[in-house]
Amino acid sequence: MIGSATANIETTSGLCAACGIPLDSLYFDDSSVRATPTVGEEVVLARFELPAQYCGVLQYISQFTDVFGASPANIATPTIEWRLLVNNHALFPYIGLRHIANPWGYGSYPVNIRLNEDSVVELVARGVTADGSLPSDIEIPDSKLVAGRIVGRFWYNSAYGDVR
Repeated sequence: MIGSATANIETTSGLCAACGIPLDSLYFDDSSVRATPTVGEEVVLARFELPAQYCGVLQYISQFTDVFGASPANIATPTIEWRLLVNNHALFPYIGLRHIANPWGYGSYPVNIRLNEDSVVELVARGVTADGSLPSDIEIPDSKLVAGRIVGRFWYNSAYGDVR
């Protein structure tokens, strides 16, 4: 009986009964590999711009450096600052990370961040000077490559008009 009630909710509302996301949603997935930015330089590693009248959810972000790729113990990135931007504003808590929080290829932790209509999402790596937060006896090899990936879903927002 419960299963049939759930099926009616899905067909009448057009929403998934489990997560509330519209059944006709689409995925986005963007990534790139770039040279490590020099001090003061920024590189956009992944970017997605929602179409007009669409909203969505950012589900995953991933970070990578060739130093981390050589050994997963190398999570510190003292000369690389990672930022997640939505409409050119830093998104807390992804404001100024200097470590690999969501490693590439390890089934990153979901973030599930709601994106409003016309949002632009960017994962940015910025070259910075080491801040001295690591003990002096730890040697971090220089990174030559950085990479980033963002994955999410988006759908038409019926509040802006009916497409039927």
